[in-house]
This record gives sequence, structure tokens and C-alpha cells, in this order.
Amino acid sequence: MSPKIYCGYPPAQFQSYRAEIMDAIQRVCEIGPHILGKEVEAFESDFAAYHGMKYCVGVGSGTDALALTLKAMDIGPGDEVITVSHTALATAAAIVIAGATPVLVDMEEDFYTLDPKKIEAAITLHTKAIIPVHLYGQPCDMDAILAIAKKHKLRVIEDCAQAHGAVYKGHKVGTLGDAGCFSFYPTKNLGAIGDGGGVLTNDEAVAARLKRLRQYGWDEMRVSQEPGVVSRLDAVQAAILSIKLKYLDADNGKRREIADHYTSLLEGTNYTNPKVRPGCEHVYHLYVVRSSNRDRLQKALKNLGLEAGVHYSHPVHKNPGYLHKIRISREGLSVTDKAIQEILTLPIYPELNLSHINSLKEVFHV
Repeated sequence: MSPKIYCGYPPAQFQSYRAEIMDAIQRVCEIGPHILGKEVEAFESDFAAYHGMKYCVGVGSGTDALALTLKAMDIGPGDEVITVSHTALATAAAIVIAGATPVLVDMEEDFYTLDPKKIEAAITLHTKAIIPVHLYGQPCDMDAILAIAKKHKLRVIEDCAQAHGAVYKGHKVGTLGDAGCFSFYPTKNLGAIGDGGGVLTNDEAVAARLKRLRQYGWDEMRVSQEPGVVSRLDAVQAAILSIKLKYLDADNGKRREIADHYTSLLEGTNYTNPKVRPGCEHVYHLYVVRSSNRDRLQKALKNLGLEAGVHYSHPVHKNPGYLHKIRISREGLSVTDKAIQEILTLPIYPELNLSHINSLKEVFHV
């Protein structure tokens, strides 16, 4: 076994596509442009086409993708956005950046995603949107969420940061709501070698406004029509992402193969394996097991050089810096609070050698 095996390991993917990536970097460096330009436009076009969507707007990060989408939909100060506490902090941070208030509801026990049954109790006159998070690569229950949103005339902005290529009932995530927001952070299923993000939408007005907001509020003549920010997907990252996009489905297939291997090894143990929502294709950004013996397993794996993690030991409502910015639904977060004591993320990435997993069998069966 290697000295250390991490939950994710981006350098391994770089080695897989090294020649193509180095050629792309050299091309951008020699020819340019280095900011936006044809490389970004090509990736935006390819990423939109991959999803069957009209528009993709590249931005600086997944957090910016969410925040700017909220702003493009005129959601901000005085408004509330419903989402989960069990997510990367970025989800709530983006809502706060936009000036709105995150309203946190509990998650589903089996799938770790937003529980639609808890949404309506959290809706107020100030609610403007729902952000379902396709956590760990698992699609949310979008039919139920979209029905509630339609009933209450709410926007739906999908957080797809961990679910590139995941499918819900024949539709890729990011195509079901009003917009789909993606992170291209290096550890993601589609990861750059640096920060990056993107927004998918079929709404021409939202796409046009996003293009302004990501660059000072400029129009085509570089005249600012509204206050904006600087959040641009740079040309080098776009060129790298265009290469990796070609291999995304195959790499997700490798993740599923590793996940199946884990599931087989864990049969007959006290650990709860990830469940897959019926009619969906999970892409296993993370493979998360659950057990009351979580800490013992984590320690045993670390002794073998395997760095298992906890995603997330501190959900949004456990971060002191955000307590004055959020509202917790009156139904509480009991499922979330229990799960964070038991979940453990096992290493999973396309290049992970199955022999490393086989060597862990005895640890799982103690």
C-alpha cells in the first residue's frame, strides 16, 4: 500500500491526461487570450451541450456561481433561501454573499439530501428560492422539490458542486431547476487545476446578467450597467476542463466500480453503505458510510495509511461565524445532528487501485 491514500487525489488525474493538459496549457500561454476568450467560450459551449442546455456561464468558483445566480435572479437583502445544513459551507456562504438569509432544513436519512417533507414548514413570505444540494454525487428528490417550488412560486437553483454527470430520472442534474451551479475545484468529478465554477440555465436573461455580473456589470462596450464583481473562469482552467469533460462519463464509471467494490466488501458488517435513489445515477464524488463505530474505523484506516474524512463534521449550523446569518427551520435538524456523529468518507477517485481497497477487508469486518 502507498504511504498515504487520500479521499481524493487530483495529481493522479493529471497524470492520466498529462500530455493533453500540458499541450493545452502551452497553447493558452503562447496564443492567449488569458482571460475569458475562445477557450472559455469553447468550454461553456461544450458543457452546455453535454447537459442539453442553452447557456453556460463560467465564473471564478462554485461559490460565486451560486451567489451570482441569486443576484441575477434579484434575490438578496430581505429574502430567504431554503437549503440544507448538511452541505459544504459554500452553499450557505453564497446565500450570505448575495445578501439573503439561509433557512436550514433537515436532510433525508437514507440519501443525505434535502428532505422535501421539511420544506413547506420553512416557507415564509420572504422565501424566494430553494437550493437543493446533490450531495456526495447523489441527486435530490427533484420531482417533490420542483412541485413545492411551483406551488409557492419559488426559484430552484441546483447546487451540483459534487454531482457532475449525475442523472435524475433520465435528466442530468443542473438541468431540472431554473439554474444549475457547478464547482470545478480540483477534487471535483470534473476538476480544474485551480478554482473555477459555472452556471447552466435556459433563461437567456439570467445568462446575460451573469455575464455582466462576473465582470464589473459591464455590457459589450465595457460600460457598467450595474455593480458587479470580478469572477471569471480563466482560459487555462477552461482549456483543462475541456479535456477532462471528454472523459467525465468514463471516470464516473470508474467511481461507480470502486463504489460497488466497497459495497461488496462491507456486506455483513455493521456499516451502512450509501443508498442510491431509485431512477438515479449516483456519481460518487464521495463514498460515505455510516456507523456508531465511526471513530474506531477512522483510526484503524489511518494506521494503514488511508486518510478517511468526515463530510461534514461541522454542518452550516455548527459554524459559529454563520450563526447570526442563518435561520433554522422550526422542525429542527435532528437527522443532520445524528448523522454527523456517524458518517465517514472512504477514499474514492478514478485512479484508485482496487487492490488498496481489498487490503482493508479485515478492518471492515472487525
